[in-house]
Amino acid sequence: MTAHDITAPLILFVDDEATAVKYFQRAIDSLAPVITAGSAAEGKRLLEQHAQTLAVLVSDQRMPGGYGNELLQYARDHHPHIIRILTTAYSDLAHTVEAVNQGQIHRYIQKPWEISALRMELKQALELAALRKEHALLLREKMLVRQNQTISNRIGTLYALCASLAGTGQVLPVENYLSAAATAGVNPPEPDWLLMDYSNLVSAEAYRSGQFGYDVSSRLDEIKLRYAGWQGEDGIKLLAEVLTDKVQVTGAEAVFADTRLFAEFLETPSNRTVSPQHVSWLAFLIWLHGTGWSLRLTKQEAGMLGHLGSGAKPISQDSLAVWIDQFLASV
Repeated sequence: MTAHDITAPLILFVDDEATAVKYFQRAIDSLAPVITAGSAAEGKRLLEQHAQTLAVLVSDQRMPGGYGNELLQYARDHHPHIIRILTTAYSDLAHTVEAVNQGQIHRYIQKPWEISALRMELKQALELAALRKEHALLLREKMLVRQNQTISNRIGTLYALCASLAGTGQVLPVENYLSAAATAGVNPPEPDWLLMDYSNLVSAEAYRSGQFGYDVSSRLDEIKLRYAGWQGEDGIKLLAEVLTDKVQVTGAEAVFADTRLFAEFLETPSNRTVSPQHVSWLAFLIWLHGTGWSLRLTKQEAGMLGHLGSGAKPISQDSLAVWIDQFLASV
């Protein structure tokens, strides 16, 4: 058993010339674990097999069954974290220039190699790969911080919105809303939080929350006007009215097949407005809690089951903090 059998490879070298493979291994083996392939097809297979550990891919240009630049292009599209190097003779310079222009490769090493230069190139490539990995980890940490900030702010906004519409002295449906969202599961998106700087994120969140608050307020006014005189015990019937195709009513119970409705405000991107169905959901909860009733939800094999309960549950500052901790732990 060789060292490569027990050590995750960091470098993949692809060349159909046995002499070149042997020469490369002797020159580079002491720098990092190396695996080799004799064709573009075999190189692709090994690339997929070891993509999580590979740091550098070095490929010759002319090989049976495919060109090196095609393999490097594939690596760029599917595993962009891997440093890509093309090595070939001077006669293939046209292909090399094309590969550089298309961003397929990081460096070009001309054959025949000079040992010290080859080792220096690979050493620098490994160092660059290490820096990229470190940068990716730092970026991930930054993104998680932004996710935590955004989730916390959205829960705070939810409480403020409910309090502004129902009054702080009233029983607020925040507990009911967060319980439903937690049961459904919250999966906060990453792309917009990763690409936006902090000021743009705060601006987008403020605009989104303001629009959501206005829409919920307007929808709540519509419900109170249209269903004036309805009481808490009419909640299931009202739910069917305001959510239509999102809920199926069977007697005194409501069946929700699609649970994505419950967590939309917490998990959708900052630049996406909240759907009318989710607006209606929160407006309904505020109306229902205003009558002293609440909706009790139970997770089913497929979806959720809801039934009415008298005596809406209030939420304290301490319990709100517990909810925030719970959601942050699930991110």
